[in-house]
Amino acid sequence: MNKLMYINQVLNGFVWGKYMIFFLLFTGIWLMIVTNFLPFRKIKLIFHKTLGALKKTNAQEGITPFQAVSTALAGTLGVGSVVGVTTALTMGGPGALFWMLISAIPGMMSKYAEIVLAIHYRERSKDGSYIGGPMTTLEHGLHLRFFGVLFAVFCVFASFGIGNLTPANTIAHTLQTYLPLSPMLIGIVLALIIGIIMLGKAKGIMRFNEIIIPIISIGYVLACIYLLLLHMDELPHVFTLIFDDAFDFMSAAGGISGFAISRAMHYGISRGVFSNEAGMGSSPLSHAAVVNVNAVEQGFWGIFEVFFDTIIVCTLTGLVVLSSDAWGQSLEGVALTVACFEEGFGSFGGMLFAIAIISFALPSILGWYYYAITCLHYLFKTRIMIVCYSLLFLVLLIYGCGMELGFVWEVADTLNGLMAIPNLISLVLLYKTVVKLTKEYLRVHRSD
Repeated sequence: MNKLMYINQVLNGFVWGKYMIFFLLFTGIWLMIVTNFLPFRKIKLIFHKTLGALKKTNAQEGITPFQAVSTALAGTLGVGSVVGVTTALTMGGPGALFWMLISAIPGMMSKYAEIVLAIHYRERSKDGSYIGGPMTTLEHGLHLRFFGVLFAVFCVFASFGIGNLTPANTIAHTLQTYLPLSPMLIGIVLALIIGIIMLGKAKGIMRFNEIIIPIISIGYVLACIYLLLLHMDELPHVFTLIFDDAFDFMSAAGGISGFAISRAMHYGISRGVFSNEAGMGSSPLSHAAVVNVNAVEQGFWGIFEVFFDTIIVCTLTGLVVLSSDAWGQSLEGVALTVACFEEGFGSFGGMLFAIAIISFALPSILGWYYYAITCLHYLFKTRIMIVCYSLLFLVLLIYGCGMELGFVWEVADTLNGLMAIPNLISLVLLYKTVVKLTKEYLRVHRSD
């Protein structure tokens, strides 16, 4: 285990060093500039084509736009937006929340661009369904199949971290707060539940996410708002704490504050990417499967995903934690958030949060399983690899329930960073295609 931790530490230092953070932010900012600040300039149109279009949605065959969004949000909400925030705060300090929110602004454009490109360069499989994502973008858009294969391989490995070990670990720690269950037993039951849902294949997974995610999301947001109302008097102090920690320039030599700032930036931005997946290239894997869809309109959903996931859910979670008496009591991860809910809702609040986080974690596991299966379909034409992967995925769910929390999150961070590298290369080199498709769409919908 010590050797694994050392290897991961070296890789993490590379993929989440200052150059990678600059690359992530630069890509989103550059796309924001070349599209003339699309999320702000066309906010009304984006709302009209996303949430405003749900009531007009007609029944259609295959994957629907909302199912794709639900699956993408399933991979981010809960574990990333709830537990990820608490780990960012405990490991990076209160200032990490500020950098998490800052990274979300360019992140909206990164996710928009990767979805637009994924749909534009997607391909049809033999069964008539669509396969698309950074791998097809790199292959068909840039003729760099090697990098496409690299992304697909990284995605498969990343699914074992962000989509398997991390949510499994979160579910186990949550249940053990209330029930004297062994990690092994929790893992076996979890693997059985996920295995049963897997049998429904892609459409079954997306239908499950479409039902669960909206209900749990609304319930969690309302619960957080209630907790913040209980601690209204603490909020001014909380905001001061966040900004002071994010911009602590008081050290004369700058060494101590420089370390604090880099740590806050590291965990804020890396956990922000973990939360909204902007720049990673994972979400386009579900969006590209939508039939009869316009690439730009589906890209608008990507902007909404980052906004809802990070600007709303992560902000609410961070403020709830920092305004609670539980902050500063040497708690971390699930235990810290449970304590915040118990403080506001009593013992019932802890159980309420436990139900919510488990309801978030299950779709997250299924969403990442879908991403990995899509990449395996791209890499291999035979079904035997899908079967082998599925069995390994279920075994690791059992193992993940008993792993040490800090190591799990560090591994997930590393895998996320490796996955983002080939995807960001495609976004930078194909920005003109994104601009061209965006201008063509806005020219037609000028009056909307």
